[in-house]
Amino acid sequence: MKISAEQKSNNGSGNGNRVILVKRTIPNSDPEREEYLLQELRELAKAAGYLPVGELKQTRYPDSKYQLGRGKIEELAELVRSTGVEKVIFYNRLSTTQLFNISEICRCQIIDKFQLILEIFAKRATTHRSKLQVELARLRYEVPRARAVVSLLKKEERAGFMGLGDYEDSYEQDLKKRITRIRNELESAEKDDESLRALRHRKGFSLISLAGYTNAGKSTLFNAIVDESVEAKNMLFTTLVPMTRALDLGGRKALLTDTVGFIEDLPHWLVDAFKSTLDEIFLSDLILLVVDASEKPETILQKLSTSHDTLWDRIQGVPIITVLNKADLVDESKLDAIMEQIGYMAPNPVFVSAKKGTGMAALKAEIIKHLPPWCFCSLSLPNSEKGMSILSWLYEEGIVHRVEFGERIFLDYEARTEIINRAHSLLEPQEAQINE
Repeated sequence: MKISAEQKSNNGSGNGNRVILVKRTIPNSDPEREEYLLQELRELAKAAGYLPVGELKQTRYPDSKYQLGRGKIEELAELVRSTGVEKVIFYNRLSTTQLFNISEICRCQIIDKFQLILEIFAKRATTHRSKLQVELARLRYEVPRARAVVSLLKKEERAGFMGLGDYEDSYEQDLKKRITRIRNELESAEKDDESLRALRHRKGFSLISLAGYTNAGKSTLFNAIVDESVEAKNMLFTTLVPMTRALDLGGRKALLTDTVGFIEDLPHWLVDAFKSTLDEIFLSDLILLVVDASEKPETILQKLSTSHDTLWDRIQGVPIITVLNKADLVDESKLDAIMEQIGYMAPNPVFVSAKKGTGMAALKAEIIKHLPPWCFCSLSLPNSEKGMSILSWLYEEGIVHRVEFGERIFLDYEARTEIINRAHSLLEPQEAQINE
């Protein structure tokens, strides 16, 4: 049992925000890794606005009835009474039966890590779509538990309250109907996103996304590379609603999107609910995978593994640049040693400090290197109003390296293939001369 120093000074006030954290570990687990996972739970609690005032740990295989042993649950109940907290947060995923049994003994609200993540997302959701995504995730989480929830509640129901089984069916069907309604609305929004992505590609923009473990510094890097001021805090899941801004790469036009962070053991129902948001990553031309270089190599590897697991089956060969952020916190002499340990999981690595703005030139050079290739061609346009109009459009959509005016307009031009093809289609056959 562990009780924080804040317990005495805060006892009796603000109990609704004070919580106890609980984690069960299996025998022979790596102590350092278990402490890392518990620290992640502390950070999640902090992100949700809670103050952990006590911790309870047990090493054993899971108990089907209580997750922990019965004696440990009694110890937890005593800790709840002594601290006066109203909520206990388990790192381990709890079944409906376990939630019910533990709450019956502890007489307070019991939640697990995944319910805690939903609370954070609900607080951060500011747009209609993000609120729908959070609601969908909550409903997807509840459906498998629906029958168990009702079965437990019926222990105290009055005789004759609906027919046997009707209550379960009604509750479960209501959840599924609401899921279908929200999915339909989100699918409509996804179609709008697909149209927007296609339009951006036709306009010559390359689509780049920031991805990576939550709290790796993605938003700070976003601010540094596009000169923005989006909210960036030392807190998990600061970014929930994607933010997109233009990025100038020496004439190459790109759009950079800051996205929601990953976390270990991200449940499938959460990934599915935020599909339209994560598609910003999955359908990019290039992914900047951000990690915190100041952490231990073992931790970096674990977070890279989590990120790759989330991305790999969905990105279909999209190139990845590994951005090792917070390099200013690492002794320069140790950078090579870090790469020796993590290099096999870190494609195209670049060390930067988003906070200090160092390494941005090297990062942009690496981005240009991995963007979809552009075609170089020489164009000859009629020296007419129509030719001048096309020339103006070409300036907007690509890079004009040279232009000469005479009886015709001659230029050397570089752009995406579809832009060059579009320029050709705007001209009559006798007007067009394109040498690639």
